[in-house]
Amino acid sequence: MQIVAKGLTYTYDAKSPFASQALRGVDLTIEEGEFFGIIGHTGSGKSTFVQHLNALIRLTGGSLTVGEFDLASKKCDLRALRSKVGMVFQYPEYQLFAETVEKDVAFGLKNFHRELTEEERAAAVREALETVGLDFEAVREQSPFELSGGQKRRVAIAGVIVTKPEVLILDEPAAGLDPLGKKELMDLLHAIHGSWCRTVVIVSHDMDEVAENCTRAAVFEGGRVVMCGAPAELFRRADQLIEMGLDVPTTAHCARILRSRGIDVESDFTCDDFAEKVLELWRAKGGAGRAQ
Repeated sequence: MQIVAKGLTYTYDAKSPFASQALRGVDLTIEEGEFFGIIGHTGSGKSTFVQHLNALIRLTGGSLTVGEFDLASKKCDLRALRSKVGMVFQYPEYQLFAETVEKDVAFGLKNFHRELTEEERAAAVREALETVGLDFEAVREQSPFELSGGQKRRVAIAGVIVTKPEVLILDEPAAGLDPLGKKELMDLLHAIHGSWCRTVVIVSHDMDEVAENCTRAAVFEGGRVVMCGAPAELFRRADQLIEMGLDVPTTAHCARILRSRGIDVESDFTCDDFAEKVLELWRAKGGAGRAQ
């Protein structure tokens, strides 16, 4: 499902003295099949933008299409849209509410796929929980509130992916996780992306996360998209991003230091590629011979 926004605008409390314009004419296309990043500092409009994608925030200005869904149309089938565009909020474990894990994960299915039998619903819940690495039989009757923090997050994600959305949107998916937890989550998202979920969109403050995982990313500032491209293109403009108050990947910081010393490293800013390119330069300058 291709996502196309043109001139998208949105103002909070539009008719009050406290009106605040969050989006100021966003033009952005996300192609089907991308693992896309949305970056920007707090208040830049990125979360407001992604909440438009499954009509959690209704369109008030500009145009937006998600696949066959025209969100400007009063005839847009919002239930069908939301079954195909899943949203995982920051700290999704705080959204758990049901008595058991099974009931919590099944909630979306009951809303979006009412035609399913109990057996089909149970099979879908089992598949979703096993996809996120949980043992269905071990957790199905447990209260979600009795699980560990990591398990709660997995259950919350299972509750979104159980409908097998074609587009999966995650707001700060790795927030609060340790490095191993982040890697496991990203491995899970890539596995989902490689099977039935055609497009993944992540909102992230973690530039290393964006560099390592995204095919392209958009930089939001002041309610507009000010940059868009592959991470390698964006992070070559590290000075500009830093001036905007954003961070850059560790590899981009290292590249800036090396550049200040007359050493230019051409890299895509993933850790593996950066290390390989630095070693190539080192060997080219005779480093391997000195090491022997």
